Amino acid sequence: MAEALQRVRQAWDEVWDRFVASDPGLIRLMAGLRTVASIVLTLAVLAAFQIPVSLLVAGAMAAMVATFAISEPLPRDQAVTLAWGLPTAFAAMSLGALLNRYVIIGDLFFVALIFAAVYVRRFGDRGTSLGLIGFQVYFVSLFVHARVATLPQLYGTLFAAFCCAAVARFVLVRATPESTLQRLRRAFRARLAQVVEAQMALVGETAPDKLDKAVDDLRRQTARLHECALMIQGRLEDGTRDATSAALLQRRVADAEIAAERLGVLLLKARHFDSADTLTLHLPDAPALDAPAKAPVEDETTRRLRRDLAGLHLLISRLAPNDRGTGLAVIRNRLLDYREDENLPRASLAVQDAFRGVGEAARAVLGLRLALDGPQDETDDSPETTRSREEFDAEDVAIVREEEPEETLAGLQRPTTRAAFQVGVGSALAIAGGELLSSQRWYWAVLTCWVVFLNTSSTGEILVKGYRRLLGTVIGVIAGVVLAGLVGHHTWTAFALVLLCVFGAFFTAPLSYVLMSFFLTAMLGLLYTLLSTYSIAVLELRIEETALGAACGIIAALFVLPVRTHHHTDRQLREVLDKLGEVSSAAVEQLSGGPAADLLDLARELDSALDNLRRSTRPLTHPITPLRVRRRTARYLVALLETCAYHARSLAATAELVPSSTRIAADPRLERAGRRIRRNIDVLIEHLEDENATSEVESGASVASMLEGPEAVGPKPGSVTFRVLRHLQRLHEGVVGLARPLGVPVAETRDRGGKAVQTLPSGS
Repeated sequence: MAEALQRVRQAWDEVWDRFVASDPGLIRLMAGLRTVASIVLTLAVLAAFQIPVSLLVAGAMAAMVATFAISEPLPRDQAVTLAWGLPTAFAAMSLGALLNRYVIIGDLFFVALIFAAVYVRRFGDRGTSLGLIGFQVYFVSLFVHARVATLPQLYGTLFAAFCCAAVARFVLVRATPESTLQRLRRAFRARLAQVVEAQMALVGETAPDKLDKAVDDLRRQTARLHECALMIQGRLEDGTRDATSAALLQRRVADAEIAAERLGVLLLKARHFDSADTLTLHLPDAPALDAPAKAPVEDETTRRLRRDLAGLHLLISRLAPNDRGTGLAVIRNRLLDYREDENLPRASLAVQDAFRGVGEAARAVLGLRLALDGPQDETDDSPETTRSREEFDAEDVAIVREEEPEETLAGLQRPTTRAAFQVGVGSALAIAGGELLSSQRWYWAVLTCWVVFLNTSSTGEILVKGYRRLLGTVIGVIAGVVLAGLVGHHTWTAFALVLLCVFGAFFTAPLSYVLMSFFLTAMLGLLYTLLSTYSIAVLELRIEETALGAACGIIAALFVLPVRTHHHTDRQLREVLDKLGEVSSAAVEQLSGGPAADLLDLARELDSALDNLRRSTRPLTHPITPLRVRRRTARYLVALLETCAYHARSLAATAELVPSSTRIAADPRLERAGRRIRRNIDVLIEHLEDENATSEVESGASVASMLEGPEAVGPKPGSVTFRVLRHLQRLHEGVVGLARPLGVPVAETRDRGGKAVQTLPSGS
């Protein structure tokens, strides 16, 4: 019996770990549960007073708004915003009831309210939340046909809804920044363990037909690890006790992520993937590898590698403070010993690099444990483990965080101001068109126009979001018809299904806007059933109003202060190139003996810029885009930039070790190669800013041939200098490779023998 319970507990722990990894920090789960809890409480309180169903619907919608509109990370800020939100809701409901009878005046005020709700986003999260509450509560007043005579009851309903939302947020489903960060840490550990599992599967796979699946799984798990690391970065400042602790944890998370990604690439090289150097593990839809892998021979070295990966997985999964013991220390010491060349097995250079990567990953796991759990028992440490601890101590002392001033825009250049004018014009068009379709439910077109502008930055993004909302609405209407027929006049059954739809909408919102729209539209059909206004014609009208609202939003985005997609992506591309230049230059400078810098912080800024670029290129890479050539170009650019970012991060991680390591010495000869890479990046940026620029990218000979002096014969294969040069060479090739899709001329140079040299990126 005890063994059965133990197996059940282990199976549950495994399932829970995978769920935690799929929802980092349980952020989506908490959002869905919090919203459902606030609605349930509101319905329970209002039902006790036996109020009409229309007020129950208003209370449920107000509770939902009061929950999802609050976005501040700190509980005290959330409480202040919620307190200000109640009078804002009272004002919006009052104006909705007063102006509901006056068509023209009411429409003009609605447009003004929409403009103000978007404009106040310039004041940060609180302005965004209050604007959202004002708009949504006014929408609720239209939905339930609020009248002046019912205002006292509506005030009581709003008061109950906001109080219940506060209880759900601060008591029932409480989420502090510290607890969220703690859950994100556990999610990162689970993601890291899944990456190592995928690496183990890659090493152990012998069937050629299953090998591509193993590579795709490795790429997918690495992308998810990267996503979780970025989420942790966004929660560090509020979830840690001070800036130094935040910087330390950020560095350790970045170390672990880079080490895991590097290990994956080294394992692919050991499996004889010729294009492993340009594999973009962060890119979920990266093109498949062209070069097939040779079937591995199950020799002692392969078995040893699989065993050591299993040991690494054990170290990761036992990161909790109570998981101690001599056995873990023995595994940790054995893996860390691979950082020394004399402990590597007799094998090819690629296989030795894979073992060395295991050692570096074990070091990153040790650093992560020190950052999360503090000092550990050092009685069983090997000399290499002791040396790693000393390196971490030296790095911790050198942590310095400097706040950079944020760039401020004014006037119509400010995104919130531009969006306010766009939404205002689009909403006016939606009101006019919506009135022609239906004088009773024209506000659905306005709501669609409003939401397609949320979290979008260009015309292309608005087009894609409008298409997704329309698709989700059509599917949701079909589901609404089915659910309404099943529910009939069973009020509480309908409310239970509404709660399920609300949970589904908020749980899937970060994953798929189509699914979110589907759940909200299905919920709408149930709400109309509760209000006894359900009909097939109403849901058909919902589709028509949604299409109209999306069209009005797109028209406004095209003709009112437009932000063209290619201009937005060019700006994001310049940002990425600038960050890439900063990381590579700072890393090479430190590797050359220059002053120490916070390289991993720079690398994380590069990752953030890359994520922004990937989001901005989604309209160009979406399947519905008719511009096939631009879609291929955008995918190629992002993939190549991901490759460059990987090598830049690897350089930064190696350079971070220079000040505190006794094995890695600075080499002044690398400075020349760094200058060439930085110059080429500056040339790319110059051509993006000025189409008439005449400067050329310099391809040049290999980076190794640029080393001057008696040691120019090259470093020893497998040494740190050799790996640095390899990353520099691949980074240089990647930067030169960017010139072709960007239309930048490449200068043909000559090597020492006078032969023309034209460097092309690996795998191009």
